[in-house]
Amino acid sequence: MKTLTLLLPALALLAACGEEPAPAPAETAAAATPAPAPTSSLPAPDQATFTAVFAESCEGAEPVNTAVCKRAGLGSKDVVCEYGLGEDTYLRHKATLTANAESTAWTLADPAKICAEHGAHHKAS
Repeated sequence: MKTLTLLLPALALLAACGEEPAPAPAETAAAATPAPAPTSSLPAPDQATFTAVFAESCEGAEPVNTAVCKRAGLGSKDVVCEYGLGEDTYLRHKATLTANAESTAWTLADPAKICAEHGAHHKAS
């Protein structure tokens, strides 16, 4: 019983501390200024985009059957695509896409090399 009488004041003190209202959040300068408008950029390439870029760059190559593209690295502007040609459903080949000079379309980073790997003719642009 003596322990209970000793603990009651401590428990009452702890209970009173929990009822204190939280301070209001302070308005910061960053919250008051609007965020800058996002800059438009090229959409992430998908299988259809890679298929069109590959077909346009490499005349006579087998058509792209499947493709998966992802950024080359954190902050990179290039995209690495793994793809399969013809009847191949496996992602056996790799190519790098990069934005053209005006940043309006994707292009193969090294079209002559990629097209030569597949026995196709590189179409000079």
